[in-house]
Amino acid sequence: MSTIADYYDLSRIRPEVIEVLICINEMGQGFADRAVGIDVDASFPVENYGDLAAEGFLTLTVPKEFGGRGFSLGEYAMVGAEIGKYCGATALTFNMHNSTMMWSRFMYEMPNLTDEDKAAFAPLRERQFRRAVEEQGIYSQPISEAGANWTSKPIQTNCRKVDGGWVINGFKKFASLAGYCDYYSIVCTEHFEGVEPRHEDTMIFVVHKDFPGLSIQGSWDPLGMRGTNSRDLVLKDVFVSEDDLLMPKGLFIKTLPYWPHMMATLSPAYMGVAQGAYDFTVAYLRGEVAGQPAADRRIFATKRMAVAQMYAKLSSMRALWWQVFMEAQGMPSRAQVLRMYSAQYNVMEGVQEIAALAIRTCGGQSMLKSLPLERVYRDSRCGALMLPYTTEIMEDYLSILTLYDVDEMEDLPGDQDGARTSLWRGNGMAFEEA
Repeated sequence: MSTIADYYDLSRIRPEVIEVLICINEMGQGFADRAVGIDVDASFPVENYGDLAAEGFLTLTVPKEFGGRGFSLGEYAMVGAEIGKYCGATALTFNMHNSTMMWSRFMYEMPNLTDEDKAAFAPLRERQFRRAVEEQGIYSQPISEAGANWTSKPIQTNCRKVDGGWVINGFKKFASLAGYCDYYSIVCTEHFEGVEPRHEDTMIFVVHKDFPGLSIQGSWDPLGMRGTNSRDLVLKDVFVSEDDLLMPKGLFIKTLPYWPHMMATLSPAYMGVAQGAYDFTVAYLRGEVAGQPAADRRIFATKRMAVAQMYAKLSSMRALWWQVFMEAQGMPSRAQVLRMYSAQYNVMEGVQEIAALAIRTCGGQSMLKSLPLERVYRDSRCGALMLPYTTEIMEDYLSILTLYDVDEMEDLPGDQDGARTSLWRGNGMAFEEA
């Protein structure tokens, strides 16, 4: 198995981060061993979460003053990718939990927030940090909804003002960690009589798993990433109060287009899956896979050439991906955003190519469920489909940013339903002003 020194310049990484990355790799074989059963049963990686919680890794991006490790977005991404080398489903759900922590931290730091915004935001984010640190609370942040692209039109799940708070009604598809988390971060649109739903009225609440009216429905038997337990979440007349806000009204949609790297945090899991596919292929050809004959398959020139192709693809993917996350920031430049969109596209498409090459190179045995490549191949196909940055959306965003100026984005010809809520908006100070 590869080490972090094989693909990172360790002189550019803080010692504390290196320690965490090494620790993940020490735990990794246990993750890999459990991944087999998790995939077969479509069960949640409970033991893996126990290991991560015991090391304090569920609070990586929580600020140090609240008891977390204060990792940057780039440092967090490296950890997610190391987990993905061993178990893609663990890495993917690890991101779902940490995204809520990152929204609470990084969106609070955005320069387009007013003093009043921050004053209202501060106690809300502190509540979530305390829950994560002191209770070891686990979060899910389901956004997707069946039959609608949430980056194109306002979220269908809605809330309406009532005495003392709001009542939420709606449906979330692919609610990862369903039944295994403590809190759900629910994005919804506030509805008003006689007013069409608007992006500007987007709100986000933290709903405890035991709130009346919250239920989990359906089964979970997907092609890949089977351990995420991404079942359907139904909200029927769920009451929430001001204290249940994740961030003040209007801030989620106000910050989203100006911290676009925050929506690329699914890619670390797939960067790790790609690395795991390559590592296995090398070990298999060298005859170093446990339980397999110690046969030297390196003698075949075709297999050597395939590994060279895999390495060339993987190293170029990671180089761009790492640069993108190491320079991630709020209010990024157009060049930074173009690199990020390109990295997202290359990782989600490249992982499939690498997994396919691994299958072809290792041959017929790699199709057996007793070896990890069959699972890795299925897992790899899922990344390109995940909102908000599917490969089709990335192609759209890349084309827009290379061909149009910021002030032209709101009046693009054709495709008026384009998925552009999370499209970078330049350095404007509010969504409605972009």
